[in-house]
This record gives sequence, C-alpha cells and structure tokens, in this order.
Amino acid sequence: MVGFRGLTIGPRDPVTEALGSGLGGVILFDRDRSKPTRNVKSPAQPKALTTPARAAASGGVLVAIDQEGGRVSRLKPAQGFPATRSQAVIGATGDPNQAFEAGRDMGATMANAGIDLDLAPVVDVDVNPENPAIGALERSFSADPTVVAAMAEAEIRGLHAQGVRAAIKHFPGLGSASANTDFDDVDVTRTWTDAELDPYRALFAAGLPDAVMSGHIVNDAFDPGVPASLSPATIEGLLREQLGWTGVVVTDDLGAEAIAGRYRRDEAIALAIEAGNDLLLFANQTIYVPDLAALVIEAIAGHVESGRIAEARLDQSIERLDRLAVGIALE
Repeated sequence: MVGFRGLTIGPRDPVTEALGSGLGGVILFDRDRSKPTRNVKSPAQPKALTTPARAAASGGVLVAIDQEGGRVSRLKPAQGFPATRSQAVIGATGDPNQAFEAGRDMGATMANAGIDLDLAPVVDVDVNPENPAIGALERSFSADPTVVAAMAEAEIRGLHAQGVRAAIKHFPGLGSASANTDFDDVDVTRTWTDAELDPYRALFAAGLPDAVMSGHIVNDAFDPGVPASLSPATIEGLLREQLGWTGVVVTDDLGAEAIAGRYRRDEAIALAIEAGNDLLLFANQTIYVPDLAALVIEAIAGHVESGRIAEARLDQSIERLDRLAVGIALE
C-alpha cells in the first residue's frame, strides 16, 4: 500500500500502472512535507480520485486513510469536512456511545469519499501523557486499558455501521514512548507493561478489528533490538500464536526514520514479510518517489526469485487480504 501525489489519477500515472500490476492499496493524505495539498481538497473530490483507482486495480484494492479524529485527521473542516474530536476528548467523557457516534460519523465521511479502511482507532494506552507521538497529540482514549478497549470497541462498531473497516494500532504498544518512530528510533523496553496488550485481548475476544498495525517500536522483552514491525517473535509469536490473531497485519510506514534510518528499503521489505506482515505500507512522504509502488513490487518479486521469500508465504497474506477486501465489497 503506497501513498502518491495528485488530486486525480490518469491512465499513465505510476500508481495507476502499479494498481494494474497487483498493488494492494493506496493511502490518502491531505498534505505532506512539500505539498500543501496532496490527495484531498474538498468533500466531492476524493470520490473522483478513488473511483478510477478501483477501476485500474487488477484485483481487490484497499483505499485507506488515517482518520482518528482531532489533530490526526486527513479529512478536515478546512477542506469542508465535518469537525471531529480527538480520541482523548471522547475517552474523557467515559461514554462509549460517544465513541460509537464518532466512528459512525467519520465512517460516513470516509464512505462518501470512497475510502474503505481507516487506520484507526489508536489503542495505545496513554502511559506517558508527554509522548510526542500519542499523548501530546491526544491520540489515546485513556491511561486505563479498560477504557481504551471499551471506547475502541464502540468506535469500530460505528465504523462498521458505515461499511468502513478498522486497523487498530500500534502493536504491541506505543503509549509509553518518549519519541516518535516517524523521526527517531524508539525503545520502550523499560516503560512498556503487559497491560498495554489488554485492549488487543478485549477487541480480539469481541471479534471486531479488521486489521492490526504493527509499530516500529523496539521492545527487548520480545525481540532485543528489533522493531516490532520487523520481528517474527512479535508478529508471528506474540500477536498470532499467543494472542490468536489470524487476520491482516499492516506495517506502520516503512519509510519512517525508525526503519529507513536503519535498513535499506529492499531489506526492510524482506524482513517485514518474514516477520508475518501482510500489507506493507509506504506513505511516500519524506522523500517522494513517483514509481515507489513498482519498485516495491519488483523487490518482492526479486526476493521470491532468489528463494528468500517462498510463494506460499505470499499466498498466506494474499488470502488474508482477499478476505478483507471481499468483506468490504459485500457491505
């Protein structure tokens, strides 16, 4: 899944060609570091972008966005979209009905824009309120894991009421961090606690999430020195075997500094697949590469040809992604 620039796409655009070659999805942004307007300009415009994207795809395609509410919202009032409240503000009410209504309303906005996967809600526990990636941005529902789980459950039900799927994040827990993986290496070994898994346990028991986003945090309790998103011990071991998750796992942005600053892109791709991720996310923001999707597809094919990645491993992910895409289409 890649990000790209443009309010429209044409038949010869690199992203269009990649969609015809098996690209799994696209992620939309309102802006990036060099483009004040990237994919979103007005309420009517995204549908005119997402419709041809779907038509160009060789198979099922996911159209995703980060629409958490509050400061992390790509569909903003400045562009004519409804105002949203942050997860922290909603969590402080203690009323799951408000979380449901928020999910329902955001879901309606996304569905009208042709978006079917919300990379939200955040289920990180607000362990460190000064965390620049979570607490300081009001992205967590609460410092209480029980409240986080209840609010996230209600919000996901609201999203589902509009046919929008939810990817909870950032596994196995970013709430205690003191830095942002977009810009730094982040190690939570000394601050993370098992209670940060409680929202995942509760939501899995309820059968609600559609996907889980793996975070780039390092936690030596699971895999010393290795970011969770590239760690088989964390994805296959903890998430799948211990917690029982059988659905889609999507990486956080593999262009983030926590990954790009340590690994070459082709190596990160191989490690992410080996770890057990199904969908590799490249936001394509820091350094924009127009043909990034084609380069990633080429890299995956190269890993298969070399024998490093087995076709059977890719088939596992394709089956999970097909189930997710079909579920969206039917609703």
